[in-house]
Amino acid sequence: MSKHRWNRVAVLLALMLATFPCVAGAQLMIVGNDEKFTVDDAGKVVFGAPGKDTISIVDIGTNPESPKILVNLPLMNTIIGPPVNLAITPDERLAIVANSMNWVQEGAAWKPVPDNKLYVIDLKAKPPKHIATVEVGKQPSGLSINARGDLALVANRADNSIGVLSIRHDEVKLIDTVPVGDVVAHVVFTPDGKRALAVKFPAHKVAVLNVEGQKVTYDKYDMPVGLWPYNINVTPNGKLAITADNGNAGRSDGHIDTVSVIDLEANPPRVIDRVVVGDAPEGLAISPTGEIAVAMLLNGNDGPKNAWFYNRNGRVAVLKIDGKKVTKVGEVEVRGLPEGAVFSPDGRYLYVGNFIDSDVSILKVEGTKVTDTGKRLQLPGHPASMRGRVQ
Repeated sequence: MSKHRWNRVAVLLALMLATFPCVAGAQLMIVGNDEKFTVDDAGKVVFGAPGKDTISIVDIGTNPESPKILVNLPLMNTIIGPPVNLAITPDERLAIVANSMNWVQEGAAWKPVPDNKLYVIDLKAKPPKHIATVEVGKQPSGLSINARGDLALVANRADNSIGVLSIRHDEVKLIDTVPVGDVVAHVVFTPDGKRALAVKFPAHKVAVLNVEGQKVTYDKYDMPVGLWPYNINVTPNGKLAITADNGNAGRSDGHIDTVSVIDLEANPPRVIDRVVVGDAPEGLAISPTGEIAVAMLLNGNDGPKNAWFYNRNGRVAVLKIDGKKVTKVGEVEVRGLPEGAVFSPDGRYLYVGNFIDSDVSILKVEGTKVTDTGKRLQLPGHPASMRGRVQ
């Protein structure tokens, strides 16, 4: 082949890659399905036998309005804890899943006890597969991976600590444990990777952690937020953090609850606002565009069916982010007991896991307007948690 002809071919290939960016790889979402936990008509939690939980790996990039399940892995997972007990590395090479509770038999019944396991999943394998199990502290719950993809943090809820894990190639290794003095539900990195924020669930506070390389320290600086903070996220520009303040220790009760807004540019960081959103925000996500955040409202779905605050379906509270001002601008009804929420990498779609209905609502996002497409992704179980890749 002549040099000129080779140059033309190279230019043509470059144009094709620019025109069809999806060839670079799938865009993935991971879903944890819990088949051991139900709520009866009286609002009482009922524990069933283990053995049917799954972790679903979902392609949301090929056709965003019609996601496709790539594989369902038989791994234990639970709704006990915030719906962020799993994460995907930025290069979509690995996923990490925390199993906060193990199931033990007591007579004819089953009950949960704190576990200490993290599952490592190879997403590049065809199909993706479970390749390792890592032991950490007791009741590992919310976890996050940094933007470099070389460090993860996990909230050890029953140990009042944060586990620090290195990620090197396909190896995930516990390298340190940082005591934080209170029960922690979730922890998230700032985009620059230099700090992390951990929600202290029963203490109603957020702890600030310092990160230098793989060294994580806690100087005992906490910020008071709303009641029972269960979840936290940071805007893509790193200027704000938002907490989902559940209000009733993980259950809905019909009373209004809030999200707290934290100014991360202030020295020290501080809470600058609380925004009323509705009953029992739990799932929380911020769009990769930074324009909006969404809070999943349990909305009485988990209460007694004869309770004054009971509602069959949950709702998504839509929050506009304008500089450092956060304002609720709308709500969208979804299905029963919405837990996890994931934005597509371009921010044009929002996926909401409906625990009761074993499906995912697919919502369209246009600026600050969020609407239900009416389309659903059926899952093999009840979605307790959901996460996309680190942006």
